[in-house]
Amino acid sequence: MSKLTPGTDLKKMRASKSADNVQFLPFLTTCLNNLGWLYYGILKTDGTLVLVNTIGACLQSLYILCYCHYTNDKRRVTSQTLLAGGVVCGGWLYFSVVLPQGESQLAQLGLTCSLFTISMYLSPLADLMEIVRTGSVERLSFSLTVATFLTSTSWTLYGLQLQDYYIMVPNTPGIVTSLIRFFLFWRFASVNQGVPSYKLIEI
Repeated sequence: MSKLTPGTDLKKMRASKSADNVQFLPFLTTCLNNLGWLYYGILKTDGTLVLVNTIGACLQSLYILCYCHYTNDKRRVTSQTLLAGGVVCGGWLYFSVVLPQGESQLAQLGLTCSLFTISMYLSPLADLMEIVRTGSVERLSFSLTVATFLTSTSWTLYGLQLQDYYIMVPNTPGIVTSLIRFFLFWRFASVNQGVPSYKLIEI
């Protein structure tokens, strides 16, 4: 439930001393996603959810700070970060103060986190349609696709083991979109060129 390979973007920013070619919103939305699942894990007293999403939220916060340091558009980044902070505070007040503690609180929080996670997994569909149209997979990262597939599968199986549909269901689209990406790599990746037509993540 966290972005697996933002270290590549961080490496790119440090190398170029600029954030011009790096998107900011994925860092911010992934951090919000981590914080939501962290709170869900706390209410559910699930140590695995708490540990994984604490690490994820800390890493995303670090990437956000680095982006703020390297970007030239600090006003836009600051306003978006403050807006996200307001969403976090508003969500915390709603789920902690307005809703009574118990199953209803946990269910509404789980549903909210699930919908947010699903929207994150489905957001790249426009890019996939563009790949089908152009027949080029150069904008896709094969390593990130593999990582997303493994992570989504792991969380889906974990949710299935716990019989927690709020964990299981939202990660299923991650498996589906990853399989679609694998098909696109198989269909469009060039096998006749020495250089792959897709992006590999540098370690």
